[in-house]
Amino acid sequence: MCSLPFIDQTNTMNNIELFLWILSITTLVSWLYLWLFRSLFWLANQRLEKLPADIPEPISLPPIIALIPARNEEDVIANCIGSLLNQDYQGELSIILIDDASNDATVKIAQGAVTQLDGGDKVQIISGKKLPSGWAGKVWALQQGMSRPVRTQAKYYLLSDADVYHDPSNITRLVSKAEKEELDLVSLMVKLQCRSLWDWLLIPAFIFFFQKLFPFNRVNDPSSRVAAAAGGCMLVRKTAMDRIGQLTSIKSAIIDDCALARKLKDHGPIWLGLSTTTRSIRPYYNLTEIWHMVTRSAYTQLHHSPVFLLGTIIGMTVVYMAPPLVMGFAFLHDLIFPLLFSGCAWGIMVYTYRPTLKIYYAKPFYGLLLPVTGLIYLLMTIDSARRFYLNKGGEWKGRVYN
Repeated sequence: MCSLPFIDQTNTMNNIELFLWILSITTLVSWLYLWLFRSLFWLANQRLEKLPADIPEPISLPPIIALIPARNEEDVIANCIGSLLNQDYQGELSIILIDDASNDATVKIAQGAVTQLDGGDKVQIISGKKLPSGWAGKVWALQQGMSRPVRTQAKYYLLSDADVYHDPSNITRLVSKAEKEELDLVSLMVKLQCRSLWDWLLIPAFIFFFQKLFPFNRVNDPSSRVAAAAGGCMLVRKTAMDRIGQLTSIKSAIIDDCALARKLKDHGPIWLGLSTTTRSIRPYYNLTEIWHMVTRSAYTQLHHSPVFLLGTIIGMTVVYMAPPLVMGFAFLHDLIFPLLFSGCAWGIMVYTYRPTLKIYYAKPFYGLLLPVTGLIYLLMTIDSARRFYLNKGGEWKGRVYN
């Protein structure tokens, strides 16, 4: 009778050791798969800047219409418009700014930038109509721009966020890529700003996670069903947009860029890459602003599914948080192989994160902190689900989408 507590303790220890063995093997296998068999997403090598900034003959210089939806963008709109007016593109470029019910000085500042840069013949500023039921705000603004009468029939639309600064050769490279490879969509994941400690911790990881979720090599492979885009900078062929009914087919989409990419790839090839020269000029001053950016769409990405949320919690825990935790417990229990397995998993994690960190000139130290970053993003995702069930999901600049 007196030996029963000892037996129970032995069984508990055996169960803990077995759990650590299983978890360490699982996390190592997960990272071996991500490293070797996930289309080498982590190389971050789909880059438009590697292309020459010219359009060789016989490729033409088709007319382009740039559409900029803007809602309360007074701090960034002048730089965005200025960067488009200063493009080295030799074809015809028209710009339509759609003011989406701004209550700040967005329109006034935009008009001032146009006047200062003598762009009055290239830029139209229109006031968006009231948001109809069933439409997302950004998608509705873009649709109004596409429906705007213009003097010249454009071959492409450039869909640009108001906070994007376009490198002077950006449109030339985008058009060159689209024309030479007959693409319906060329999209750039622009370089995001990093200023604060929270930026360095979270922003490069956001790009890393996006590449992992949508490996760019698969997106760019016409035989693959994987489709994605980055809404900050998208060059879209007009005939492809007309084929899918323009933006009415995705009118309620919160994650409109990926929804559009899926529609377009059903009919033709698309391409998605990274940029270091075309960049976002929107600063994130604190953790709260980054948190809000992620929570407005994270649960939407999971299709508002509790099952997918549970899978995400388990997956993020096993892949990101488990390696350092298992190492700690394995060290305390003198378990050599679980310690080595989890250590190798953490090492692969740090190694695969380095190319993305290099894009942002971030120190390799942040690779070691990726488990912490993963935990923060997991908490953001859980909070996104919480906000959805409180009818606060998808909130952005005064609008709530559920």
